[in-house]
Amino acid sequence: MSIQRKIVDDNFSVSSQPTQEEIAELAAAGVRSLICNRPDGESNDQPTIEEIRDAAAALGVEVVHVPVVSGQFDDADIDAFARAMDRLEAPVHAYCRTGTRSITMWSLVQQRRGVATEELLRIAGNCGYDLSNALGAQQTSPDSRGVAAKDHFDVLIVGAGAAGIAAAASLVVRRQDLRVGIIDPAEVHYYQPGWTMVGGGIFTQEETVKTMASLIPAGVHWIKAAVGVFEPEKNQLRLEDSHPISYDRLIVAPGIKLDWHGVDGLVETLGRNGVTSNYRFDLAPYTWQLVSSLSEGRAVFTQPPMPIKCAGAPQKAMYLSADHWRRRGVLGRIDIQFCNAGGALFGVKEYVPALMEYVEAYGAELKFNHRLTRIDGEAGKAWFAVTGDDGEVSETTVDFDMIHVCPPQTAPDFIRESPLADDAGWVDVDQNTLRHKRYDNIWSLGDAMNAPNAKTAAAARMQAPIVVNNLLHDMGKAPAVSHYNGYGSCPLTVERGKIVLAEFGYGGKLLPSFPRWLINGQRPSRLAWLLKEKILPPVYWKAMLRGREWMVGPERSRVGSD
Repeated sequence: MSIQRKIVDDNFSVSSQPTQEEIAELAAAGVRSLICNRPDGESNDQPTIEEIRDAAAALGVEVVHVPVVSGQFDDADIDAFARAMDRLEAPVHAYCRTGTRSITMWSLVQQRRGVATEELLRIAGNCGYDLSNALGAQQTSPDSRGVAAKDHFDVLIVGAGAAGIAAAASLVVRRQDLRVGIIDPAEVHYYQPGWTMVGGGIFTQEETVKTMASLIPAGVHWIKAAVGVFEPEKNQLRLEDSHPISYDRLIVAPGIKLDWHGVDGLVETLGRNGVTSNYRFDLAPYTWQLVSSLSEGRAVFTQPPMPIKCAGAPQKAMYLSADHWRRRGVLGRIDIQFCNAGGALFGVKEYVPALMEYVEAYGAELKFNHRLTRIDGEAGKAWFAVTGDDGEVSETTVDFDMIHVCPPQTAPDFIRESPLADDAGWVDVDQNTLRHKRYDNIWSLGDAMNAPNAKTAAAARMQAPIVVNNLLHDMGKAPAVSHYNGYGSCPLTVERGKIVLAEFGYGGKLLPSFPRWLINGQRPSRLAWLLKEKILPPVYWKAMLRGREWMVGPERSRVGSD
């Protein structure tokens, strides 16, 4: 069995997130019921609860959804889990991101019912889980906060995506005398900028993924768990099983949450009925399947309200699809519509003329102020809230043969509900130094923080050495403070073989990396395509994630300024 199923007793087992295919393995092993303890949208490779239900129903397996935010169990969650266990046909298998939430919920139910804490700790330990904190057991050799010495770090990093690993690598390249930890439960790491190319039939899915273990920098302690809650006043956080981890300084880089439930009916039809998205690893190949098989009909591409990860990605999907249809000679039979919740094609006006040339060449219809609200895949219909010039909102329906959906996006739940968040839910930082506005020993970078820059991998590549430099300056180990200018890059794949390379900073200021005679970012370029296809992937894997800071030149202020 490929899924690592942990047998708790004859009637109950737990695991990390199963795929739809692994549901069949569980059913073959005798599992009759499933409990999902994950909210939808925790990670970009996570099947929705509806996809799991569909896969399970075909095998006669019932599924109950008891979503629990990491580290935030309450009596209502335990009650719901207990009711599910009592009602469902055994054997029952529960899962979450790592299995920790599921076995914790089971243990808390058993503890309520009189099972000795020592026995529950023994059972969980045999399955590879330490529930000492979750079950209220005493820790050994704690400090004054109840944190064991092995669980304290000079620098702790939350998130092992592009931003987190880049920061960890930048830190250990500069200093080898610090105890550095990184927290992330994921087994694999994705090169997400490549998913547009997978959806366009250019990259293979396998080219965009590596094991997490192969990328954690040497000397960095990997805590393979999910964060539950932050306790910044104590300089610590708690994992999803309530285990405390303390730090002197904290870097927060957990990425962004894709809110698939933000569009009614979307989770029920993703991956079938012509409904796809390059924003999920497992669905990007389906995008290419739809594009390569469509010869006539209507293709709709959507973009939600900002902020979102890589704001150019929704239209990149449109351009590559249209280019393929043009090359096949079927473009004239396909009605292309780009429905954007915003009021402009691109946020930096200097790049719009070149993009409009392609919009017109492909015969695409632009529909601004159109926000996708509901979808019925089987009927091939999508509903949009349309904001008029007078501010009035009406509803319109669009039929489709295929639709590429970019979902609404938010900060992760455990960030939005934390003391680190601003009123909108994002980590609240100074946009120049990326230091938290209220907690002096916390910095943030990547998609989860609130600086007004484009949320792209290129932005994280620039931010990582700035955050690390400023953290080290705070420790007295760097001579000056570095300032982030808001740099981000969006290589807009307007056709196969050409890219409009948008590079800009705060306020839409153009920040080109190359001289105009080499790459003119305001015009489509073959050299920019070469950069995207051949150069940037190895730069990502072999430079950015290893602390080799190619073309990163942070602005510095005088010593002592901030």
